[in-house]
Amino acid sequence: MPDIGSMHPYVVHIVVGFVIAGCVLRILSLAGKWNWMNQAAATALILGAVASVVAVRSGDDAHGLAERVPGARNAVVEHEDWGKRTRNLFLLIAAVEVAGLAMSSRKRLFHMASAALGVAGLFVVYETAEHGGDLVYSYAGGVGLRTGEPEDVGRLLRAGLYHQAMLDRREKRADAAARLFAEMKARWPDEAEVLVLAADSRLRDANDPGGALADIDAGLASIQDPRIKRNATLVRAYAFLELGQHDSARAVVERLALENPANARYRTLADSLK
Repeated sequence: MPDIGSMHPYVVHIVVGFVIAGCVLRILSLAGKWNWMNQAAATALILGAVASVVAVRSGDDAHGLAERVPGARNAVVEHEDWGKRTRNLFLLIAAVEVAGLAMSSRKRLFHMASAALGVAGLFVVYETAEHGGDLVYSYAGGVGLRTGEPEDVGRLLRAGLYHQAMLDRREKRADAAARLFAEMKARWPDEAEVLVLAADSRLRDANDPGGALADIDAGLASIQDPRIKRNATLVRAYAFLELGQHDSARAVVERLALENPANARYRTLADSLK
């Protein structure tokens, strides 16, 4: 059978949409005021159960890469276990719905049973989703790995370097932050945003304003994005300040304020340097 691991993010959201809608509609249908809800609830719950089978299969195909991330295996296994519980429970609910369709004389009894099981089903869906979110957002399971493309893996590494460096900076580990930003620059030397972050780190973390200024001056002309260019210009101004060249810093900020009159921050900074 084909590997459908790449479909997992799509299929699980289909499951969540169908089963939540089905459970809510089934509970509301017990009021007996809207007959259309019976058919809508049955359809959503049966489709959700079918989709849950595909979701578990796609999860089994996708788990290898995520499970090999150091420290992530337990999170993967917990998510898988909850996913299988969801599949099994909603297959049971779908069977109850089919029985209600087949035995119309006793359908209210089946609808009540389905609604009761659906309450448990909503809890199981929540737990499955919560463990899936934990796997993705706390363990990076699947982030940058789903396609296996070098660019995606690189984005994962770059995000990790950035967030760890910022954490090191907040926790006063300046040398560690500087090393990580330098590593980022070594890996992505042609990316403007990385250039500015690395130069800013030389200024803040490595206490090397001369190096920061040299890096910015070497790359400033090639930066096309206006936002990144403004950030680079600010790093340049702060580097001049650290070097004791206040006139140069003031000239840089004055020009920045003139070019961006709507930005009060630049004008305030320029005024503070007078």
